[in-house]
Amino acid sequence: MKSVLTRAALATACLAFAGQLLAAEPKRPECIAPAKPGGGFDLTCKLAQSGLKDTGLLKAPMRVTYMPGGVGAVAYNAVVAQRAKDPGTITAFSSGSLLNLAQGKFGRYDETAVRWLAAIGTDYGAISVREDAPWQNLGELVAALKKDPSSVVFGAGATIGGQDWMQTALIARAAGIDPQNLRYVAFEGGGETLTAMLGGHVQVTSSGLGEVTPQLAAGKIRILAVLADERLPGKLADIPTAKEQGFDISWPVIRGFYMGPQVKDEEFNWWKTQFDQMLARDDFATLREQRDLFPLSLTGDELDAFVHKQVEEYKALAGEFGLVQ
Repeated sequence: MKSVLTRAALATACLAFAGQLLAAEPKRPECIAPAKPGGGFDLTCKLAQSGLKDTGLLKAPMRVTYMPGGVGAVAYNAVVAQRAKDPGTITAFSSGSLLNLAQGKFGRYDETAVRWLAAIGTDYGAISVREDAPWQNLGELVAALKKDPSSVVFGAGATIGGQDWMQTALIARAAGIDPQNLRYVAFEGGGETLTAMLGGHVQVTSSGLGEVTPQLAAGKIRILAVLADERLPGKLADIPTAKEQGFDISWPVIRGFYMGPQVKDEEFNWWKTQFDQMLARDDFATLREQRDLFPLSLTGDELDAFVHKQVEEYKALAGEFGLVQ
């Protein structure tokens, strides 16, 4: 009799939990990409949009909206101040977002101001040029910079101190060049930067690898170096690393999402559960690979700890370049 009652109680509890999850599912899910279309934030939102839809984990269609400004600062402040309780909004972030937080570039809000939801993949920094550029490898580009740092115009989706600038600064420092002497044009997002390079307005793009691989496949660009510890697998195996060319630089780029600080636990946990399930699926792994991202699966408390550790490391790095406000 007790076992029957126990099973009945367990079934009731399971139904209640399932009911809570169902009630927590948002009716109008939205992913905010904190830049203009075409860059890494757009890629991140669309990967989640496809992954959650194709796996049937999200019933309502999730729209992607764009909120450029301050390389993520406008979106971060809007979510904290205006959408703090919104259960249907997730916002894309990257390592660049964390680097900006480490430098105080998001205003009065720091890394504790939001709920860190999920990381769904990792990208790597890349240094790219047009296919007809004169430099065949990173060494040739650095040689040109050593001869005359002002002779090359870099484009990147951030201001000085941002992630893309930091990638070029680290290479410059490794080559004995003062990063402050580089010519640098800032754009609002990687999509704009790539368009500018293809149009001949800048000569070199510093970005995430996933942002430029479509143009690589189209034969429009050449990637001089990927900022990974070793060569990447599969179709990207021909791209040399900066390290093998004599520049000890690695820059992994986390891609993921956060939510407002006052989102209820059951609503936050609903999203976490969907991402946990999505990240465990082989069909999502295929989607991620198609976008030239690599596995990184962190959700909830695990991601929160990762973010706080990363911000502290970026504060130290920014301090080395005199960037901390």
